[in-house]
Amino acid sequence: MSFTSKQDDSNWYLEQTLAYAVADLCLPAQADRVPNPRMIAWNESLAAEMALDLPSEETRAQIFSGNIIPSGAAPSAQAYAGHQFGNFVPLLGDGRALLLGEVIDRHGKRRDIQLKGAGRTPFSRGGDGKAALGPVLREYLVSEAMHALGIPTTRGLAAVTTGETLWRKGEVPGAILTRVAASHIRVGTFEFLAARGGDAVRLKQLADYVIHRHYPTLKDSALPYSALLEAVVDAQANLVARWMSVGFVHGVMNTDNTSIAGETIDYGPCAFMEAYHPKTVFSSIDLQGRYAYGNQPNIARWNLARFAESLLPLIDTDGDAAIAQANAVLADFPGRYSQHWLAAMRPKLGLSSDTGVSDSADTELIHWFLAAMQSERVDFTKGFRQLSTVVRGNVEPLRSLFNGSADFADWLEHWNTRIAQEKGTADERAERMDAVNPVIIPRNHQVEAMIEAAVREGDFSPFHALLAAVTHPFEDRPEWQNYCEPAPASFGPFTTFCGT
Repeated sequence: MSFTSKQDDSNWYLEQTLAYAVADLCLPAQADRVPNPRMIAWNESLAAEMALDLPSEETRAQIFSGNIIPSGAAPSAQAYAGHQFGNFVPLLGDGRALLLGEVIDRHGKRRDIQLKGAGRTPFSRGGDGKAALGPVLREYLVSEAMHALGIPTTRGLAAVTTGETLWRKGEVPGAILTRVAASHIRVGTFEFLAARGGDAVRLKQLADYVIHRHYPTLKDSALPYSALLEAVVDAQANLVARWMSVGFVHGVMNTDNTSIAGETIDYGPCAFMEAYHPKTVFSSIDLQGRYAYGNQPNIARWNLARFAESLLPLIDTDGDAAIAQANAVLADFPGRYSQHWLAAMRPKLGLSSDTGVSDSADTELIHWFLAAMQSERVDFTKGFRQLSTVVRGNVEPLRSLFNGSADFADWLEHWNTRIAQEKGTADERAERMDAVNPVIIPRNHQVEAMIEAAVREGDFSPFHALLAAVTHPFEDRPEWQNYCEPAPASFGPFTTFCGT
């Protein structure tokens, strides 16, 4: 086992249960020593939640650059496979990520701590294993914004500059992100073992480990692996429904980016939609729109089918019976997704499920609003946020977004009739809506501006200012008004890149 030469003397208690549970799934790796690490961001609240007491900024910079390895850590890179844009790659793995270990947080929850961009690993495939500053800032900021929106996600614990210069279509500063996850086990992790015919022992070890760590109530199930598939199907249905409710486009929903724990993972070419359209795509390499906003539920189901295929030897020794069980679970995805989607979207329109109005009627009303938004290219976030203004008695801010549309006027009449059936005063309804409809999201032009300032000028003040705003997404403060507006026309069409 290889380590960097120096270890810290903190009282961290790091474990490596996955490495012990499944042989050869985690390969030893070593962080490159960096010349001049400097802290960019430190997540105090997350550190407190994880009981990490590191008061010295210099100590934090050394640990989260990989120069110092916490006592008990055993840095490793995880193996996994994956379907990338529908094409199977049997070996991918952590090409620029090191798992330091696992900790138990103050709530008794096990979490991974991973360095992203710390150097080459056994899976780097010719790459340098480093991370550029821009993608590190993007992932830290967007993942924390997602957490603030209440969406399951990996989180940013720390971000550091390394003092190195990297070549990424030009010279850029190097940086390292410290990511915290419920785990880094993916659909692609199961695909990796399933693709190695006859490796049923390790496949079962991995499945049993996932049940123990993420879905412990399934341990006594009569059909534990079918139940595991069902649990992951439900977790992914919920996750994607939550993405859809805030206009989030992941951008690269490969199976190696599909978390078994149901968290959003790997913020590469991600972005938040402004003008509503189901075909919205941001990724520079998604030329066919495979991972477009409106296609995300379909892709989630496709990815889950790949997970089901990996589990077939465990679900039943009879191949036909295993396929039948798996298909029965997968067939339930549309219904589960619809339930989660309606649960996320109803409150955005000030609606609840306890008025006697049918799910189908409310679903039709929501889709009608979305169609009107699409027709008039209404900003997704502003359109929903302005609904509470109507409830408070002022319809003009919302009406102006729809350019006098007759279809919107008809919808508004029906919605007013429907919301009148809800309990509480108008102010109470409006407050409930403002608690689920953000006023601030990480808008693309603002994210790009803060990255440009950091990369080109070494100025991190725009990053910290934007981070403060997006981590309070429901607060309408005068000093944050510039973060609430869509990109100016001069910004043009926005394209994102994966950053690798």
